[in-house]
Amino acid sequence: MKIAITVLALFLASSALAQQADPKKQADPQVNRGRYLVKIGGCNDCHTAGYAPTGGKVPEVQWLTGDVLGFSGPWGTTYPTNLRLYMQDLTEQEWLKKARSLSTRPPMPWFNVRAMSAGDLRAMYRYIRSLGPAGKPAPAYLPPGQTPPEPAVKFPAPPK
Repeated sequence: MKIAITVLALFLASSALAQQADPKKQADPQVNRGRYLVKIGGCNDCHTAGYAPTGGKVPEVQWLTGDVLGFSGPWGTTYPTNLRLYMQDLTEQEWLKKARSLSTRPPMPWFNVRAMSAGDLRAMYRYIRSLGPAGKPAPAYLPPGQTPPEPAVKFPAPPK
């Protein structure tokens, strides 16, 4: 019995090592690509608290959890969505459909998301989902005329 347990333990340990050594089983390359796209696409600038002011020195475990910093202008006040919670409720196919028809309030550059390839959108989805849910939902949108609580970035009305 002791020998059987020892043999089983050695087998399991060698299987675990073999999986670690197999690069195909280590990480989905789409997740790595999504991380890159999120980083260079500026997603963290708004959707990660403190990211831009610290020059990106926010631990990755805190990325994309939204922010309480409001963006206020003629459209009202918007808050950066907690993308880690948002993506948990969508399938990859639902995300692709939503991204193709995205139209949000400023300052979100929704037109950039619409212009992304399906491959890029899939990679971002997989990366964000790989982070797992974390944080709290962002504050709710405030319509024009309501004064947002601080902190808030105030935008002037666009020139006519």
